[in-house]
Amino acid sequence: MDELDFREITNGYKERVRRLALFDPLYDLDRKREQDQLGNPIDMKGLGLLALLFFFEQKLMRDYKTDRKQLTLFLQRLTKNHYQLEETDYEKIARTIIQTFRPSTGKKSSYSFFNWESGVEESIEYSILKANNFDSKTNTQYYTLDDDGLELIFATKEFYSEFQLSINQLMLRKQLDKGEFNGALRQINEMRIDVESLEERMTKLKHEIQRSIVSEETFERYKQLLDDIYGRLQREDEEFKELRQFVKETRERLYSKDLHKKESKTYNVILRITRELESVHYEHSHLLEKTFALKNTTLVTAQESLYYTGIQAFNFDQDIVSHVVSTPLPYDSMPGILAPFLKVEENPIWSPLTLLAEQNITEEREQRVEQGFIEAKDHEKDDPYRDWIMTKYKQLMEQFLHAYDSGKGSTLSQFMTYLDEVEASDRFEQRYFYDFWLILHQRSPIHRDVSEEQDNQTLLGEALSLLGKRTLIVEEGNGIVQRTERFSIQELSISLEEPDDELF
Repeated sequence: MDELDFREITNGYKERVRRLALFDPLYDLDRKREQDQLGNPIDMKGLGLLALLFFFEQKLMRDYKTDRKQLTLFLQRLTKNHYQLEETDYEKIARTIIQTFRPSTGKKSSYSFFNWESGVEESIEYSILKANNFDSKTNTQYYTLDDDGLELIFATKEFYSEFQLSINQLMLRKQLDKGEFNGALRQINEMRIDVESLEERMTKLKHEIQRSIVSEETFERYKQLLDDIYGRLQREDEEFKELRQFVKETRERLYSKDLHKKESKTYNVILRITRELESVHYEHSHLLEKTFALKNTTLVTAQESLYYTGIQAFNFDQDIVSHVVSTPLPYDSMPGILAPFLKVEENPIWSPLTLLAEQNITEEREQRVEQGFIEAKDHEKDDPYRDWIMTKYKQLMEQFLHAYDSGKGSTLSQFMTYLDEVEASDRFEQRYFYDFWLILHQRSPIHRDVSEEQDNQTLLGEALSLLGKRTLIVEEGNGIVQRTERFSIQELSISLEEPDDELF
């Protein structure tokens, strides 16, 4: 027993009791001994849960005008084959259920308990149903599920409401994989409710931050909470993007099979799924922006207000001068007390490390320096690097001609894929590979009868001699090719034109 940490066991006891308290109205209904006209007991707890599911279904369909008469009609249709009841009996049951979930006094329900964490008697308030609207003409009160009611619904599925959206995303992907498009559409509607519920919580959290940050500890706690929320929303946003792409591919695949002609109803459901998913993702992205604003504006503003409140409450004469004068302090402690209020010491010195810092070196030149590719000059003919680069260019041209003849060299990316297949090397990590193609693109179209003698004196002389009588054309393509982190290059379209027989 000595090894048990009782503080850790009782940590969060109030929150756990609050989740249990949400089930209390259902047990209140269970204690009501109602019977039908034949004397059969009525399952009031089950009808109460079904009533919550009814309000949840209405919220899914975005019908925010649900009154007691609609609930009565729902219960009557649901139980007409099980109970022998009159219409007035169903109205009484519906009224009892609504009053249990939302007391007639208009106040929230309360649950008293002993908090083993704090050691005192406490009370919890919760609200399952809330008034949504009132029609004064017909004297009709409309109801909808409150946040605690949604949490109670989610609790019956054995997972927490804050992860409901992520779970719905996983379920949506499985339903799309199985082709259950109607179920997928319902799943998207549930995701919409999750986003709306999260938005209401973010609004409440914003107000709570503005009035509750009274210390640095509270600030750090809310900062960590917002970081966790933002991280979870980012993961959900990435999943939304993947779902959008998955739905798009599914729609295109079915369109290619002429499903829009054969089964137009199913294809229309897919189009509706696409629209609804785009709408939910749009609302969720706003929620992500709202959380980011909370982190960077509201939270920082609350911290600054805390700082300035401390400054305004600080009295130098009372907190410092009177303490120093009235309390006999040793001389050695005086510098430590006064140091925060003195100016920071400044010394005009420089660090020897500045000699190693980056220097801006400039010079004046009479002639303009041209930036371009370095060409080999006459006096560089015996240069080892020149011979090496000419050999590399020749090898590249030989490999390209083999790839092109085998149908794998019409673009630069295809040629690079071909090189990966025939050999494993660090060629893509070398600068000369990209210089080779840039020079060819700059000089395109290339054929030997143009400046042939000059080609023999350049770095490309041996490489271009392999073309024979063919003409090499290198043009810009679409996209960027990047096989390594160090280099990237524009996609190139490459072709070889055979000579005209009549000209030769």
